[in-house]
Amino acid sequence: MKCLSVSQPFAELIVKGKKTIELRNWNTNFRGEFLIHSPIKIRKEDCKRLKIKANLPTGAIIGKAEIYDVKKYSSKDEVRKDAKRHFASKNFYSRKYGFCLRNAKEFRVPIPYKGKLGFFDVNLKPKIKKNQIKTDLIEEEYRYQWIGHH
Repeated sequence: MKCLSVSQPFAELIVKGKKTIELRNWNTNFRGEFLIHSPIKIRKEDCKRLKIKANLPTGAIIGKAEIYDVKKYSSKDEVRKDAKRHFASKNFYSRKYGFCLRNAKEFRVPIPYKGKLGFFDVNLKPKIKKNQIKTDLIEEEYRYQWIGHH
């Protein structure tokens, strides 16, 4: 499956469904579902600007989304008009392409993974034994019934 590294706090905003445009200097013909990777570096200034104080996961695949279109920007004014959809600072208004996103989903458990530039392929093979799946489901149901309802 394809994967794209997106710096925090923007990766978090995507998987929460708040950020629906990802600005880039390059275009893509790719359409469809892809994984969201959060690199180790966090953009602290953007966290302050966006008032995000949460402990953000890094160095992992944290969710997925779907690219359904790419918007081509011809001016900084066009990028500014979409500010509520991409949350980028004014430093990034020179970006030419906006990947239009939908159907974002956050993973409950981040998957540790080393990112790369651009879209890259990820092949996640389950490391679960058949007997372990049944045990894990029973334990999760138990936790939900007894611990989650106190």
